[in-house]
Amino acid sequence: MSKQELIAAVAAAVGVSKKTAGEAIEALTDVITKELKKGKNVTLTGFGTFRLSKRAARTGVNPRHPTQRIKIPPMNIPAFKAGKSLKDAVR
Repeated sequence: MSKQELIAAVAAAVGVSKKTAGEAIEALTDVITKELKKGKNVTLTGFGTFRLSKRAARTGVNPRHPTQRIKIPPMNIPAFKAGKSLKDAVR
């Protein structure tokens, strides 16, 4: 499902315009992004938790020159852990 399809589905389910549904979805993703930037988790009870996962520094291989090793710095990556209700619904 694309973002536009999601907006259309939300608009139909709630009975609002696509513009209003699009603004709501944009606001939701903006809030989640801002909270993750601050290092905080975002929990939607019954759905799941958005959190940051720390990836350690490591040594990789340059794809253009396979004999050359490169250092990959540590970084934070977003992760999602599904809640029990979502897991049960999908099973």
